[in-house]
Amino acid sequence: MTKRAYFAAAAVVCYVALAAPLHAQQTGDGKAVFDQWCAPCHGDGPGKPGTAALQALYKGVKPAMLEQRTDLAPEFTRAIVRTGVSVMPFFRKTEISDAELDALSKYLAHK
Repeated sequence: MTKRAYFAAAAVVCYVALAAPLHAQQTGDGKAVFDQWCAPCHGDGPGKPGTAALQALYKGVKPAMLEQRTDLAPEFTRAIVRTGVSVMPFFRKTEISDAELDALSKYLAHK
C-alpha cells in the first residue's frame, strides 16, 4: 500500500469514527438538543428568562418548564423554534438541524 493510499484510508476511518457518533447524537438525542439550545433560557432554576416569562404568562395554569409540559405537539415546537416568538429568537437550520429539531420535538412531546 502506498503512503497516499494509507493516509486516505486512515482519513476515511477517522471521519467515520468521529462523524458517526456525532450524527447519531444530532438525529436521535432530543434531550441533548434541549440541554444545548433550550435549557439556558427554559431550564430549571433562577436566571432562566424563558421559564420566568412562561411562569408570568401561564400564572400556574400550565407548567412554565418546557420539560414538564404535556401539551407540546411536535408541529408547535418546530414552528416556534424556526420562527421565534416575542423575545425568543428563531433558530436557523445551520444552528439546529432539521434532524435535531425533530428529535427535540419528539423529546418535548413524549408525555
